[in-house]
Amino acid sequence: MTQKLIVIGAGMATGRALEHLFEADADYDVTLFNAEPRGNYNRIMLSPVLAGDKTYQEIITHDAEWYDANGVTCRFGERIAKIDPVAKTVTAENGDVLSYDKLLFGTGSNPFMIPLPGHDLEGVIAYRDLEDTQQMMALGPDNKVVVIGGGLLGLEAAAGMAARGVDVTVVHIMGHLMERQLDEAAGYLLRKALIDKGITVRCQANSKEILGENGQVKALLLDDGTELPCDLLVMAVGIRPNVKLAQDCGLAVGKGIHVDDQMVTSDPDILAVGECVEHDRAIFGLVAPLYDQATVAAKTLMQQEATFVQKELSTKLKVTGCDLFSAGDFADAEGREDIVFRDPARGVYRRLVIEKDVVIGAVMYGDTADSNWFFGLIRDKTDISEMRDTLIFGPAYQGGTPMDPLAAVAALPRDAEICGCNGICKGQIEDAIADGATDLGAVRAVTKASGSCGTCTGLVEQVLAVTLGDDFVIPAAQSICGCTDMTHEDVRRLIKSRALKSMPAVWQECGWKTSCGCHVCRPALNFYLLADWPLEYADDPQSRFINERKHANIQKDGTFSVVPRMWGGITTPDELRAIADAADKYMVPTVKVTGGQRIDLLGVKGEDLPNIWKDLNDAGMVSGYAYSKGLRTVKTCVGTDHCRFGTQDSTGLGIKLEKTLHGSWTPHKLKLGVSGCPRNCAEATCKDIGVVCVDSGYQISIGGAAGMDVKETEFLIQVATEDESIDVIKAVTQAYRENAKYLDRIYKWIGKVGLEWVKEQIEDLTIRQALVDRFELSQSVYRVDPWAEHVRKAETYQPIANLTLEAAE
Repeated sequence: MTQKLIVIGAGMATGRALEHLFEADADYDVTLFNAEPRGNYNRIMLSPVLAGDKTYQEIITHDAEWYDANGVTCRFGERIAKIDPVAKTVTAENGDVLSYDKLLFGTGSNPFMIPLPGHDLEGVIAYRDLEDTQQMMALGPDNKVVVIGGGLLGLEAAAGMAARGVDVTVVHIMGHLMERQLDEAAGYLLRKALIDKGITVRCQANSKEILGENGQVKALLLDDGTELPCDLLVMAVGIRPNVKLAQDCGLAVGKGIHVDDQMVTSDPDILAVGECVEHDRAIFGLVAPLYDQATVAAKTLMQQEATFVQKELSTKLKVTGCDLFSAGDFADAEGREDIVFRDPARGVYRRLVIEKDVVIGAVMYGDTADSNWFFGLIRDKTDISEMRDTLIFGPAYQGGTPMDPLAAVAALPRDAEICGCNGICKGQIEDAIADGATDLGAVRAVTKASGSCGTCTGLVEQVLAVTLGDDFVIPAAQSICGCTDMTHEDVRRLIKSRALKSMPAVWQECGWKTSCGCHVCRPALNFYLLADWPLEYADDPQSRFINERKHANIQKDGTFSVVPRMWGGITTPDELRAIADAADKYMVPTVKVTGGQRIDLLGVKGEDLPNIWKDLNDAGMVSGYAYSKGLRTVKTCVGTDHCRFGTQDSTGLGIKLEKTLHGSWTPHKLKLGVSGCPRNCAEATCKDIGVVCVDSGYQISIGGAAGMDVKETEFLIQVATEDESIDVIKAVTQAYRENAKYLDRIYKWIGKVGLEWVKEQIEDLTIRQALVDRFELSQSVYRVDPWAEHVRKAETYQPIANLTLEAAE
């Protein structure tokens, strides 16, 4: 007996279910409702339609003839207003009531629209259906578009419009694109490829408000005050299962419509498939599981045994001509290790995550030819211990033996290029060696090979080893950490020469062994990027040491030390009362005067930190940065204000210097002293930078130490005016920031570059001014008080700021 089947939604999952039913000649009379005024089409192919690579007709899955041939009653452009499971009827929007024996939900999902002010303006759309696509297709080179969302859907929308010449900016709240599918290194490569295609990408960007004019969108306002003009704003920040109709008729609903292994809902005569479904606490957005659901649903409708099983999923995507693949779990966790292959020149990146000799995750970019093989290893939990050495190269290399790298270099012809930056071939290096250049430095001096970007250093050393044989030993330079073989100096040089402006960029372009650094190298990279690219790089607080993240020094018992700043050691009765009140209020066990002329509150509980900061801020005091790799104090004597020996206003200069350098991050802590006369009461000659005032001006010296090493400063320069002394100290600080190894104090840095080199930078007025300008630029970005900022954010916190955005895919 023919049964009546009503299907709600002409999506890809319900379309596949109908195909299975008709192929099996199932005895159903089918009525198909769809909110869109059309039948089933391949939504995945909307992006090629947008880009102009395909037409809508080419992506239609089921045309009118197919529906006619299978006897489907099509009610397109109509919604279901009500379902009565008891009477087993549905009511259409026009009031028609239809009965059913079985009902199949395929209501899909709704695009999530961030409830920003202005989200209801004309010109703010999602990217979900053909109408959205057509609206974007109407734009051209004279238009600007902002896309919110750096997931697959948002990037496809951006790429499609960019292909039409539209000026497109992608705004993404996370640190890298497609963070659910890609790790940071692969996300960096994708971003780089998109930028090469003319798309502007802004990660870690928070949208604040959509601005309009006469009801039409005109710009997106970010929370940093940046306005991004646009004629159209596309939100592609996530989807939510469309469950309202199911909920209204009493079906069990969580994140999606609850179904069992046979795709049956809480009503035995109602099934559901697709993005509206929740099975065993999971919801689905990829095509593969939706088609599996459709197969099971069709068999259930035909009273055949079938079970839906969630499978290990892989994602193989082609976004704007960029091959991407990810599968399994590639998050960092204890007990896991990485095998990483990078070919920066070809833009190829592979990362395998291994746990107990089993591949549990893989990310590939640029070359995904072996992705199915790697996915099989993950899916089958294959023991890879026997092929570990060649695993990363794919199936073609299993059982092979890696070629000796020196043998490979020996086989190179004399005209093979070794140093691309300087056009130096192997023969030129061999000739230099024959003429007596027997180490890397000598070869570099003669030929310039390895003297620019530094990436060919290892290859030059191999040429030396091949040519000199046992007479040459490749030096083992100390690397920045176990994540790489590169030294601090190598990394810093490449950051500058290649304009690397993010950690993923460094990891990728420098061939890092692991994809996300470790607790040793991340603070160093964070500092180098911050110092070299203050406008382009955003400080990463999680890459700082615990004291810098807490804005206070942690003590051995887990409490904290709070040190408010006293400019140049000067304080007031009001500040002292505020400190005393704070000590009483928060039961601070120890109050101590420091060697840097400040008062330290020791033993503050972690939970009391924000409140004690607020109380001290209210009294006009700011953080003393006693925890930072940056300026600590400027110690002063009383100078000409009170001392009969004072020659200059040392206190005033010290305060000016402290306010000038306040908040400046440096490779290590930075301490200054300003003494008003050669009697040196401020101990300026054992500081990182010291000023001794004399009748004729200011004597500036650098490189002192009074810690584990004790060292007197070395004389740098004498200047006549206070302003000139401030400029010299700005320039020295910036030179130190730009050139020193992370965690080297100034005296160690001078030992490497030489005092004469530092003097040359300072005595050359053009170089000095350039250093001053760069220092002031950096300070304009990063000089904020972390205590006050923490209090401000706490006071202005709104729950919407913590909104979790789901990836569109």
